[in-house]
Amino acid sequence: MFEHRQEQLEQLKKENQDFLRVFNRHQELDKRVIAAEVGTTPMEDLALNQLKKEKLWAKDQLARMMDAKAT
Repeated sequence: MFEHRQEQLEQLKKENQDFLRVFNRHQELDKRVIAAEVGTTPMEDLALNQLKKEKLWAKDQLARMMDAKAT
């Protein structure tokens, strides 16, 4: 995620507690989605879709925070 902005990502994780909180939430959701998709944690489709939506929301928030910092 954000491979082309890795330096900025690391800087924001150190400087901004809100960014770090959203980043950690995104990482947690990513692990849960992957576990459901590979079958190690069975989950209904509706619940999986909700996790994916929340993960996308978190990624969008991170992108917004990064864009705001860049300006």
